[in-house]
Amino acid sequence: MKIKYVLLTFTALLVCFAGLAIEPTEQEEIHGLHLANGRQSTRIRFELQANLIIVPVRINKSDTLRFILDTGVGSTILTDASIAQKLGMKSVRKMKIEGVGNGQAIAADVTVGNTLKMGQMRGFKHNIGVMDSDILRLSEFVGGPVHGIFGYEIFNKFVVTIDFHKQELTLTQPDKYKYTAKQGDKFPIVIEKTKPYLDAVTVVSNDRELPIRVVLDTGAGHALMLNTSAGNLALPQKVVKAQLGVGLAGVINGHIGRVPKVRIGHFELNDVLTTFPDSMAYGMKITEQSPHRDGNLGGELLRRFKVTFNYESGYIVLKPNKKRFNDRFEHDMSGIDVRAKGKSFRQYFVDNLIEGSPADQSGLQEGDELLFINNESVETMPLSEIYRMFQRKEGKEMHLVVRRNGRLVSANFALKRII
Repeated sequence: MKIKYVLLTFTALLVCFAGLAIEPTEQEEIHGLHLANGRQSTRIRFELQANLIIVPVRINKSDTLRFILDTGVGSTILTDASIAQKLGMKSVRKMKIEGVGNGQAIAADVTVGNTLKMGQMRGFKHNIGVMDSDILRLSEFVGGPVHGIFGYEIFNKFVVTIDFHKQELTLTQPDKYKYTAKQGDKFPIVIEKTKPYLDAVTVVSNDRELPIRVVLDTGAGHALMLNTSAGNLALPQKVVKAQLGVGLAGVINGHIGRVPKVRIGHFELNDVLTTFPDSMAYGMKITEQSPHRDGNLGGELLRRFKVTFNYESGYIVLKPNKKRFNDRFEHDMSGIDVRAKGKSFRQYFVDNLIEGSPADQSGLQEGDELLFINNESVETMPLSEIYRMFQRKEGKEMHLVVRRNGRLVSANFALKRII
């Protein structure tokens, strides 16, 4: 599926997260995450929206919630404070969560003694951080409710296999998992500050082959992010300025370009769409947090594989998805950044426009509410379908009707490959 990337890299974080590190007590370790009824493994269906893995979760006695599974997050974070209030979750102390972006750190409450359920996975005496405000607006990015994020605690406890084709997650007890060559190619990883680092990556940039160190980031919707303030990495000759996403500390701006070739072992991916965050918003903070990191690999690239993470044994397994591996890395051809709002997240608004893009030249403005695209009402469209329509075919004519300040406005343009 070709979908517009969303930078929620919370390490990476389409948003980079600084992990919420809470040291468990000895009793909490005993009551940690486990599989119910002595199971060796369990399978859990997930949704893939904007290249982000969304899984069903229940906290305490809650209804089913939707959490993003993110290797870049150190601890469980509830982004919707109203859920915590409804469940009566009590704060034991305040803390600050740092992240990339142009703003300041945000406040969060630390709650303890929670239960966590995902399929046949259980967690007791679980610590959960509750953000004071939902600065990430994840629901607006994916076009549906998102209540929180978690990652490291699950990956550190189980061998986690992500089958993007079947949209299925498998959790296996580490002592019950046996690697065989038919499962794919095995690559060593290093876990530092709760994040998985891979060194078996080479990029071809400006006619040079450069080995790089990347974080494997399931919480980032893009394919590849490179930090030009690190090492010999530089912007490609052709780039466009863009708002890349939102981090814990605010908006992340930068450029989008293409890297001619990316190698992971003997796997080669060509003409890879790559984001380059501005150093002020990204590079300096990431360098402070992790000085030996050149960027990250996100969902748009990882979804081309079946991926197994084995933190305990220090490796990942990659098996190409034959139906998706050679898909072209495609960017939005309209220049419109759309956000979903409203009770059911089926109201769509122009959040940002790339200067000089087809949509910008057609007269569309930030804040316009999308009503019709090529005579089809957007009320019945998921956000992913709108993204697909704007990526479908270069030269395709688009006719949009929007609401602006209470009146209807039409805009016409042809899709054009911007990068």
